Amino acid sequence: MSLDPTTARDVARVLTEALPYIQRFVGKTIVIKYGGNAMTDDRLKSGFARDVVLMKLVGMHPVIVHGGGPQIGQMLEKIGKSSEFIGGMRVTDAETMDIVEMILGGLVNKEIVGLINRQGGMAAGLTGKDGDLIRATKLQMETVAEDGTRKAVDLGHVGEVEHVNTALVDALLEEGVIPVIAPIGFDCEGRSFNINADLVAGKLAEALRAEKLLLLTNTPGLLDANGNLISELPTSDVAALIQDGTISGGMLPKVQCAVDAVRGGVGTATIVDGRVEHAVLVEVFTAEGVGTMVMG
Repeated sequence: MSLDPTTARDVARVLTEALPYIQRFVGKTIVIKYGGNAMTDDRLKSGFARDVVLMKLVGMHPVIVHGGGPQIGQMLEKIGKSSEFIGGMRVTDAETMDIVEMILGGLVNKEIVGLINRQGGMAAGLTGKDGDLIRATKLQMETVAEDGTRKAVDLGHVGEVEHVNTALVDALLEEGVIPVIAPIGFDCEGRSFNINADLVAGKLAEALRAEKLLLLTNTPGLLDANGNLISELPTSDVAALIQDGTISGGMLPKVQCAVDAVRGGVGTATIVDGRVEHAVLVEVFTAEGVGTMVMG
């Protein structure tokens, strides 16, 4: 059945508008932090997988870093173990770390790999322990009381990125494979660490000299005082927006991750509304995008 003329024109317009962006990003690495509703809504999951496969087919090199906090929480609840968070970080004792490795490195990772492969892509699942990918150190954290006193907090097996070795990821990309990475690292003594997925995505993007970093989340992006989306954010404006309270709460670490990545050599970093269907394609292939782009 042929398209009617109006529909045909609309299809042609979309394709021609996408062409400059395809040309711009062909051969470039794009790191995507996959999380939020995009990971739990079946319609959005399928759309994300198709988006990633299309990016690969037109010559881009997508690299996926995923979260899995809700899935970890559900498994802990099943075994009768409560979840404790301090400063947004999950307290991770040895037993919880075993669950984290099982859920992130196994269940969630393999589901994403399967989704991409079913859409015609070729994906491979990794954790930061594969190929010496992510060396980590224990995250040192403090809490500040109302009187200003500081107290060290032990989060257990929660880490931060010390070093990224991209050799295995580079080899996979050379072979046309889409790497799907669980944010688990290890230290020089072989201890495993649970690491924030945004942080891993940012550091990986820096190490790969990625053209773009996309951080999928459950918000439209950064909003100004009137509730309007800030579509473009120069790194030079960030300090003032933190000072006046525009950037606060859960948006603070995401913006800081984006700023660090851009200052570390990544072309742009965008906080993307992952609740929008085909958000990745809209962000990469259109001028408007669906989030807040941080740039130098």
